[in-house]
Amino acid sequence: MERITNQRDLRRAFWTAHPYYAEQAREAGILSKRQNHHCATVRCTFVDWIDALAREGAISQALADRATL
Repeated sequence: MERITNQRDLRRAFWTAHPYYAEQAREAGILSKRQNHHCATVRCTFVDWIDALAREGAISQALADRATL
């Protein structure tokens, strides 16, 4: 995976990496809505995924600190 440097690309990569959640969100009509519209499972998965990317060096710690779904 190439280094991600902005939130838009980070969100796009998350939905690509988690197609099951993306399909659920698309069916509910909330795919493009902010994080508070998504269920806790999706939000927790996003946070864990962000943490893993930061630890691997795929994103900066600064981006990890400010990233929102």
